[in-house]
Amino acid sequence: MSAADIRVFRQKIDSTASMKKIFNAMELIATSRIGKARQRVAASMPYANAITRAVSAVSSQQDIEHVLTSEPENPRRAAVLIMSSDRGLAGAYSANILRKAEALIERLHEEDKTADLYLIGRKAQAYFDFRNRPYKGFWTGSTDSPDFDTAKEIGETLVEAFLTDYEDGGVDEIHIVYTEFKSMVNQEPMVIRLLPLEFVDEEVADESDLFPLYEYEPAPEEVLDALLPKYIESRIFSAMLQAAASELASRQRAMSAAGDNADDLIRDYTLLMNNARQASITQELTELIAGADALAE
Repeated sequence: MSAADIRVFRQKIDSTASMKKIFNAMELIATSRIGKARQRVAASMPYANAITRAVSAVSSQQDIEHVLTSEPENPRRAAVLIMSSDRGLAGAYSANILRKAEALIERLHEEDKTADLYLIGRKAQAYFDFRNRPYKGFWTGSTDSPDFDTAKEIGETLVEAFLTDYEDGGVDEIHIVYTEFKSMVNQEPMVIRLLPLEFVDEEVADESDLFPLYEYEPAPEEVLDALLPKYIESRIFSAMLQAAASELASRQRAMSAAGDNADDLIRDYTLLMNNARQASITQELTELIAGADALAE
């Protein structure tokens, strides 16, 4: 090996060391933000659970008929809200979500339903743009730190599409694809049907947990009209917070692994550089000895 090889290995070591600094910095940033993200998830749960129980109590009344709780006879179009990330360097976070979304879209097609796509995050937008596949709306810029105003805007858009007749471009179902934060090492892509309502948040343990019977003034349908927009917004915002915590946890784990890989590369390049230097020294010594022998003759 020549001195040029040594320079190449030294350049690779320097560039890898620089990348390692970036990885470490991003890992520290993600680690510092994950705590706040988890706190926001925990803080949002009491309100989300309370409004879910309130809507469930109203909807459980007998003989209630409401467009948001009634199963359509012949559903033909579904809205699919896909929550990805704005930035990369988060491992397989966005890839797993997009894979889950594709499985849902395929299942809807098998049921003869058209899928209208609504996207959160630049990764999902880039994915469907690259494949020239249309979508109805997109929101970017705050996937790792969502705000309620965005959730409210998304909720209003989806509810409006749900209340619109099919012939006018409306949808019969609304599904959300997001990542549920279970722990720092476990984040699971999830699909939930938001509308028509499916109450899967709480299980009834015994008869004492059954919803009490109330008489409503105004009618239960009018109570649902008032509750459901807030219910939809809270469910979407809760999913966005879960996705944000999952994104940060995935990025922290990915950057930690990248830093470890950078250490391995630096060790490998250092070994190769030392071997090249030793080979160069050996070659120079051989040439010196050969030259001395030639002069002695």
